Amino acid sequence: MTFRTRLLIAFAFITVGAVAFVGAIVSTTTQAVFERQDEQRVSALTAQFRQEYLRRQREIARQVKDIAEADSTRDMIIALSRPEADPSVYVDAAQPLAAAHNLDFLELVSAKGSIVSSAQWPARFLYQEDWVTGRDDWNSQEPFLKREELPEGTALALVAVRIASVGDSQGDSRIYVIGGEALDRDFLSSFVLPAGMRTLLYREPESIVGVAGPWQRTAPLAPMIEALRKQRQEVTRTVQWSNDAAGAETFHGIPLTGPGGDFMGAFLVGSSRAAQVGLERFLRRVEVLVAMGGILLALVVAFWTTARITRPVEALAAGARALAAGDWHTQVDVRSGGEIGALAAAFNQMTRDLLEQRDRLVQAERVAAWRELARRLAHELKNPLFPLQITVENLQRARTAHPDEFEEVFRESTATLLAELGKLRGIVGRFSDFAKMPQPQRETVDLNGLVRDSLKLFEAQMQSAGVALRLDLAADLRAIQADPGQLGRAFQNLVLNAIDAMPSGGTLSIRTAVHEGSARLEVSDTGQGLTQEECARLFTPYYTTKTHGTGLGLAIVQSVVSDHGGKIGVRSQPGKGTTFAIDLS
Repeated sequence: MTFRTRLLIAFAFITVGAVAFVGAIVSTTTQAVFERQDEQRVSALTAQFRQEYLRRQREIARQVKDIAEADSTRDMIIALSRPEADPSVYVDAAQPLAAAHNLDFLELVSAKGSIVSSAQWPARFLYQEDWVTGRDDWNSQEPFLKREELPEGTALALVAVRIASVGDSQGDSRIYVIGGEALDRDFLSSFVLPAGMRTLLYREPESIVGVAGPWQRTAPLAPMIEALRKQRQEVTRTVQWSNDAAGAETFHGIPLTGPGGDFMGAFLVGSSRAAQVGLERFLRRVEVLVAMGGILLALVVAFWTTARITRPVEALAAGARALAAGDWHTQVDVRSGGEIGALAAAFNQMTRDLLEQRDRLVQAERVAAWRELARRLAHELKNPLFPLQITVENLQRARTAHPDEFEEVFRESTATLLAELGKLRGIVGRFSDFAKMPQPQRETVDLNGLVRDSLKLFEAQMQSAGVALRLDLAADLRAIQADPGQLGRAFQNLVLNAIDAMPSGGTLSIRTAVHEGSARLEVSDTGQGLTQEECARLFTPYYTTKTHGTGLGLAIVQSVVSDHGGKIGVRSQPGKGTTFAIDLS
């Protein structure tokens, strides 16, 4: 392989590698930016949902209270409390009241639980609503979710119950006013949606509605609905509608529960991944184009570079041949710098010196002149020829001495060297990672959530090691400003150390708490424990109590905690386990 070919391949690999490296960084950064934007938009929309839900609760409670306190309601109570009262007189009373107070549902229920009037289903006259008579504190209760029976099916309603009474509110001198609004497409249309986002409302048992009406494609959302039904907490899932990745959506679900914790439905916020996937595809196309352009540029640069290097060498070779042929006026026109330029200048100077000597020498001195010429040539050519000769002779001797073993010894030696260099490279890489710890990129972090997510990585390892997990996470722990990646890595190092400290099994205890105004994270094990001297040296780089390891794990933890403005401590006694405590502001 010629020098020009080798240089071309090297340039091509460097160009493609640089483009791939930059492309990976850009793709990773772009994905992180999109994910942060999605989180911010989803957070804003879920906050908007909660505000609208609370506003409607207050509005429904006020409207139902107004109906309960109206004079017409009191007159109805008085009329119905008479012995000869006829409830059918008021069978149509609920509809105008519901319309006047912007309520989708309104029922007036007697003290015995029978429906006197129903705005949404008049035919339910005198039906029993026994659930409403079971408590007397309705006037202090917030509106709640309820499945509302309708002639055409069921609806999910946000309802309030208020008791209207006359006198001492005992016996028949009361009416239950049940009013509310439906959570449907009109409710969804009240939200201001950013581009690429939409909202859906799931209602038990299997009904999904969007702003445009009923949602037919319920199957892809079924796993997420099932997770919401079981966990009763917010869930995020990516839903793939088709084989095209650009058609995927990231959905965030908020469970909607009734008074007894029954799962009634869910509010779903969908964020399209089309923009992210489109940008990623565009970046990949750009990477390919840039790589191709880089390879073409490498070709041009390689040809130009090799031409600058090989052309002077070829000129020198041609000059040497001309000089050997007897052309004493030969001069090499080389404008290169460095060693090539110095060699060309020396060659030109040599030929000039030879010409001058030839003119000065007389016939009697011709032999001496040739000797001088030979000496000078030997002096000029000895430097490049001597190391070449030594190298060739060494290879020839090795080849001649053991020709049958040369290839095997060569392969074994190089394989051993490469293996050992690989090991050294790995060790150097780990130490290099420690030396180049980046500054934390802070953001709002839920420490309890970070702990739960990190522990998922060790479930199989803890199970195989016979380690039981005990979690005690403070519910009132406030969020902190930290780098989730670095903090997660530090926590994972502590968990891994704790598991390693219990080779025969034990209990791993994770605890979070509020401590002196800071968030405290404790990791405890029931292992062999440490002496006071070991505790004092534990965070020193390259110090370890294990038979394996580099001793960088706890040093990295201390570095991360220190960069976050926190502090870390250790409590341990031999035979009683070890506890690490991290305090973060």
